[in-house]
Amino acid sequence: MLSALSLLRRVRHGMTLGVRILATDEAGRLLLVRHTYVSGWHFPGGGVDLGETAEEAARRELREEANVEAAGPLTLSGFYFNPLVGGRDHVALYRATRLVIGPRPEKTLEIVAADFFPPDALPEGTTPATLRRIAEWQGAPPSDRW
Repeated sequence: MLSALSLLRRVRHGMTLGVRILATDEAGRLLLVRHTYVSGWHFPGGGVDLGETAEEAARRELREEANVEAAGPLTLSGFYFNPLVGGRDHVALYRATRLVIGPRPEKTLEIVAADFFPPDALPEGTTPATLRRIAEWQGAPPSDRW
């Protein structure tokens, strides 16, 4: 049972958790999405829902945003602090390499586009955080900030 002080601390110091997925197809191309509510190209991802594990959220976001299923295990690649989202947000980055790729989804209320891109030919507007994660994937020193 939580004490009143513990409960107050949890409410005042709660953390939000999101996931992103660095997914590559057999040709080594990266899956990126564009949302309707924020600019730029990002890795697929979103918030972890109540009662959901981070990996379950990652798999759900792949399906919802890009019509892609992770056929094999996801690998936790990094855990990052995202100070731009309320000062308490963290992002778990997973990698997925064995994919079942469905037809590219139509535009939805959330997603404008989802597609695969070669790492050396990323679309204009790929976000700085996404570019940092790609650089880390290619061997750059890792950061702890999203």
